[in-house]
Amino acid sequence: MTTQEIAKKLVDLCRKGNFDSAHNELYSKDAKSIETMATPAFPKETTGLDAIKKKGQMWESMVEKTHQMTVSDPLIAGDAFAVSMDMDVTMKDRGRTHMKEICVYNVKNGKIVSEEFFS
Repeated sequence: MTTQEIAKKLVDLCRKGNFDSAHNELYSKDAKSIETMATPAFPKETTGLDAIKKKGQMWESMVEKTHQMTVSDPLIAGDAFAVSMDMDVTMKDRGRTHMKEICVYNVKNGKIVSEEFFS
C-alpha cells in the first residue's frame, strides 16, 4: 500500500473506533509509538506492535465513555502523514475531558513504522 492508501485506511478505521484492525492491518511488527510526555500510565516511547496494542488496551480500560471522537482527513508528505484527533471522553478516574492531538505517522515498506502524538 502507498502512504496515501495507508493514511486513508487508518482514518477510516479510527473514525469507526476500530483501532485493533488498524494495528493488525497497517502497523509494522517493530513500530514505535511516541507520546508527548511520559505519564504514570504511559511511557514516553513504546516499541513493538504487541506493546502498542497493550498500550491501546490500557487506554480503552481507562475510558468510561466516548462521547465524540473526530479524525481529520490526512495531510500527506512523502512517507509521512498527519491527522488531528479531537476526543471528548469520560475517564474512569478523572471525569469528562476534551483532548486534541496532532498524530504524525511514518510509513516504510507499506507499513506504519512510527506514530507520534502532539498535544
